[in-house]
Parts: sequence; structure tokens; C-alpha cells
Amino acid sequence: MKEIHVSKIIDAVEKLCIDSNYYLNKDIYKALVSALDAEKSENGRMVLETIIKNAEIAAEEKMPICQDTGMAVIFLEVGQDVRITGGNLYDAIQEGVRRGYKNGYLRCSIVKNPLKRENTGDNTPAVIHTEIVDGDGLKIIVAPKGFGSENMNTVAMLKPSDGVEGVVNFVIKTVSDAGANPCPPVIVGVGIGGTMEKAALLAKKALLRPLDSRSADPDIAELERNLLTEINKLGIGPAGIGGTTTALAVNIETYPTHIAGLPVAVNIGCHATRHASVIL
Repeated sequence: MKEIHVSKIIDAVEKLCIDSNYYLNKDIYKALVSALDAEKSENGRMVLETIIKNAEIAAEEKMPICQDTGMAVIFLEVGQDVRITGGNLYDAIQEGVRRGYKNGYLRCSIVKNPLKRENTGDNTPAVIHTEIVDGDGLKIIVAPKGFGSENMNTVAMLKPSDGVEGVVNFVIKTVSDAGANPCPPVIVGVGIGGTMEKAALLAKKALLRPLDSRSADPDIAELERNLLTEINKLGIGPAGIGGTTTALAVNIETYPTHIAGLPVAVNIGCHATRHASVIL
């Protein structure tokens, strides 16, 4: 059995909080450059050029890509043959977030009580999702989520008879209603199946998938391509000022569901859709 001391986890989370906020993922950078080449709107091209330059400056100067450094969302894949030593796993995650936001000079945006609105002062607590997997590794994914995009997310409990057409209509309406709010060009994560909360989690996890990957299910892969085409026909464009690039990708994750339901969730990521990971 492999042992991992909590000090390593704290250090890893601290670094991931900083790195995810400073450095745009390579697949997203590549997609933005490709979008710039394909964008037909002059205003849209100007916005894309600014977004790309902003990411380059952030990396060079070691500063956040965006002023909204997000709520820290942590995905853990814990090997069943791993033993955490020296303290509690979740406490270590929270301490890593606390240090990362302090030492990285990242904006603290979390309030203790959603109604009383008093800031916690250190961007904790993070939201943590844990999955037990085979092996003796511990994978940590830090995905800071700003609320310009998070506020645009939706869940629908469709009827089975709504079928693929119902899913398509719901996804497109969600992106259309979001407009400029999630800082397009966006990445659209879609979760289909399970229960209400499972679909929502699938949609958020879909944002972590590389933009140049497609679903292993050929029917879902085709749906991803079709949705991307239709979304880019909306004309929202970069920054919402018009253009042919409203979304960079549509990623869909599915899960078995009940015979009486068709849960669908949409989680929209902004043009940065920040995330970074490590395996300990």
C-alpha cells in the first residue's frame, strides 16, 4: 500500500491553484488560435487576438488570466491502495487552496453563508468531488470556476420522448440565453443521464476533457459535432459582440438512467476554462 503524506497534497493543491489561474491550457490556446484563423467577423477577430494576448501576458508575468479567480472545484481520483498519512485528506485540500490563493495573489471570492454574504477571506471552502479508482495513485484536478459562466448553467429533467431533439434544443437554448455573460467563445459541457445531480456533475467533468477529443461513442461524437455547428450559427461570437466563433467545443458525457427520465445538464466554461492536474 502506497502512503502519501498530507504535506505533499497541500503543496500540490497550492501549486495547481496558482498554475490553473496563470497558465491557459495548451489545447485551449491552440483552439483559440485556430478560431482566430477561421473567424469571419472583424470585431470577433479583434476580441480573439486580445484574449490570446491576455493569456500570453498572464503566463509571462505570472498573473491571473482573469480577475475572477473562481471557486476552487477539486476532482479527486483516489486509488483504493492509497493511504493518506499525517492528517485528513479534505483538510489538506482546503489548506492547499488557502495557501494557493494567498501566495498566488488570487482574488478571494467565497462567502461563508450564501444569504449573509460574509467573505471567508481565503477562498475556502473548495467544492470537492471524490472518486475511488483502482491502483495506488492520487490524481488531483483543480478547476477554478468563475461565476460569469457558472451562473449560466442549467439542468432539465426531460421526458424520454423528448429524445435527441429535446436535448439539442435545450443545449442550444441554454447557450443562446447565456449570450455574452459566460465570456465567449465558450466550452460547453453536457451531461446526459443518471439523476439530476449526476447529470450536473457529468456536465462539469466534461469541461475537463481535451478540446481535440471526441466521445468514444460514435453517436455521441456526432452529436458533439452537430451541436458545435449549431451553436456557432447563433452569431453571439467572441465577447458576445458577434461572429462565427461562439463555442470552441462541445463535450458530452453520459450515464445510464431510469426508464422514466432523461436528465440533461449544461455547464458552460468561459474562454479560459481553467484546470490543472497532477498524480501523486
